[in-house]
Amino acid sequence: MGVMDAAEIEESLFSVGDAKLHGGMCKQLSAILYKVLVIFPVLEGARPRSKSGIQALCSLHVALDKSKNLLQHCSECSKLYLAITGESILMKFEKARCALQEGLKDVQNIVPQAIGCQIMEIVDELEKTVFTLDRTEKKVGDDVISLLQREKNSASNLSDGIELEVFHQAVLKLGITSSRAALSERRALKKLIERALAEEDKRKESIVSYLLHLTRKYSKLFRSDLQVDSSSQESNPCSPTIPVSSDGIKIAFGNPLPKLTSFTFESCNIQSGEIPIPPEEFRCPISSQLMHDPVIISSGQTYERVCIEKWFKDGHNTCPKTQQKLTHFLLTPNFGLKGLIASWCQHNSAVLDLGIKSCDEGAATDYKSGEVIQPEESGGILNETIPDDPWAAYNIDGEDDEFESYESLLEALCDNNTSRSRKHEVVEKIRFLLKDDGEARIYMGASRFVEALVQFLKSSSDEGDVKAQEAGALALFNLALHNDRNKDVILSAGVIPLLDKMMSNLSTRESATALCLNLSCLERAKPAIGSSPSVSVLVQLLSPESSGSISCKQDALFCLFNLSSHTPSIDYLVNAGIIGVLHFLFSDPAAPTDPLWSEKALAVLANIASWDSALNEMVSTPELISSMATALIVGHPAVQEQAMSCLLILCDRDENCCRAVLQEGVIPTLVFVSAGGTPRGRDKAQRLLKLFRERRQQEPATPPGARFDAGEVGHVEKTQEINKLFAKSRSVRIARTFSSFWKTKNRW
Repeated sequence: MGVMDAAEIEESLFSVGDAKLHGGMCKQLSAILYKVLVIFPVLEGARPRSKSGIQALCSLHVALDKSKNLLQHCSECSKLYLAITGESILMKFEKARCALQEGLKDVQNIVPQAIGCQIMEIVDELEKTVFTLDRTEKKVGDDVISLLQREKNSASNLSDGIELEVFHQAVLKLGITSSRAALSERRALKKLIERALAEEDKRKESIVSYLLHLTRKYSKLFRSDLQVDSSSQESNPCSPTIPVSSDGIKIAFGNPLPKLTSFTFESCNIQSGEIPIPPEEFRCPISSQLMHDPVIISSGQTYERVCIEKWFKDGHNTCPKTQQKLTHFLLTPNFGLKGLIASWCQHNSAVLDLGIKSCDEGAATDYKSGEVIQPEESGGILNETIPDDPWAAYNIDGEDDEFESYESLLEALCDNNTSRSRKHEVVEKIRFLLKDDGEARIYMGASRFVEALVQFLKSSSDEGDVKAQEAGALALFNLALHNDRNKDVILSAGVIPLLDKMMSNLSTRESATALCLNLSCLERAKPAIGSSPSVSVLVQLLSPESSGSISCKQDALFCLFNLSSHTPSIDYLVNAGIIGVLHFLFSDPAAPTDPLWSEKALAVLANIASWDSALNEMVSTPELISSMATALIVGHPAVQEQAMSCLLILCDRDENCCRAVLQEGVIPTLVFVSAGGTPRGRDKAQRLLKLFRERRQQEPATPPGARFDAGEVGHVEKTQEINKLFAKSRSVRIARTFSSFWKTKNRW
């Protein structure tokens, strides 16, 4: 044989020997098989005419085929099924070894002596070969078999908790730790069921059907796409020790139950008639409610399941309590704590609320860092329907596997032979699936959907297909909704230049603006968007001449609000003319009347007012200070707060601005708000009053007998207005405030 032929054999065997399980035995058998295949053409060339010689060669050929099939079985079969049939697999490897050994001995006498020596060496190697099962894989198989036996016996009443714990440990040790691996496992199990049906093997069918049921029942174990690498071995005082099995597979949560047995209920001391207060250890750190289904995450902290799922669904990758970056997102039931909570409830006659609504309604968002505007979404945490009887009849053919449907959509989107109209339909389907399903966002974000959707958006842009661009942008919008990891992947895929191109087109501007708003929630995206040509378009959308829809204008305003918190982007915003359009939004009668517009416009100005270029532009803009003062005097309380925030910054940095604001007669309003406004409004008003007082004290005193200038005349008029407010006031607190102000009025 030539060298190339040997390489082809090695490559073929490597693909066949890439085993899912029993890798040690596969490696041993594959190495021997390679040596036999290298010399097999010589054996065929020396084919004897005798009947016994031909039979010996045929027997060796059959032994080789059986060995190949065994290796292929270990590389294509379900990992769970390979684990529970470990003893049978071991026997098959032993039979393959014996068959190869006997076949080689039979052909040894019909080949040239040189080849005969090579055969003898292979036979000796086969005699010394000992196949053994991996201890970890054998333990997994025994555990799953035990689970099967206990479940089959209906009298055992196996609880979901025990079932989940055994299954969870099994999939971790077998390396089924991602959505894609779980999908491959389910496909392999389905093929086994089809084979069992064809062979009419009822026992095999029922066992494999139950394994398939388990992978579907606990599908959320795989939805975070766990990736465990060597870096996670680094020590961390906040993380539990992660044991490592004999074959190097990490076993998360080797001892997931904390030692809480020392806890006693005597310390509660609940008096008769009082509402029992649960111990801190029994309450979820996110919702502060008594936990119904406590689970442990990789940081070692315990949370209510629905609350931490909502936290992960929102795109966080840290522990809410410790802020530690998590190595994976699997949840392990805390059975010990759950038992203690149940005992506490029984001891204190407390009723456990199983609704756990607060987490699903957004309690987890309290831990979000930064103050950005998020796009709205509908829907909540996915609640799956789980069959009660795992051994009941399965409708395998009619059962819809969501992950397989996702993969089929991805294949159609990536296939170059798929028509443009068909891809458009696929993208619309993806957009619909992502609209309300946070779990689908996690799965698709971890797969190749982002790259496929961005490529679809690019090709649609090149062809000028407006409808396809809109569908692609909104599919990416839904994919990024409340998921920072997906936003980061979309940004890395190069979507910003495509958005710039779409923003320049009136037909595609609305969907591009929505996606810009979504991405602007991500801190890393702010410099990329803030320095892009899209900023000018976003600003133009808010101008009086813009023909964009109200929703598009609002998305643009909210996006600019997010960008204004990124200091290096402020110069780009100012150069795009943002101050003029914001002035229009909160002062012009033609602007939207909803107070939200004025509030956010002033909030953007407050964000950028500390920047020198923005400050100079704002001070030099005609009537801007006057409009802010008017918003402070007659605006909605939320508008007043933002106006005070902005004026506080401007007046602190510019004395002329301070004088201009005082001439607008804002003192009565500030006094009123400082006494009866919201807590935040009172604080802003008091700080502004203090600033004005300090500015006034720094000015030279007016000489006796000097004439009042226009500003002083205005001040006297405002003092008279205070007298009127004082006379009409019914609030003792406000009256006292005005009285105090009256006594010190000469300081202004």
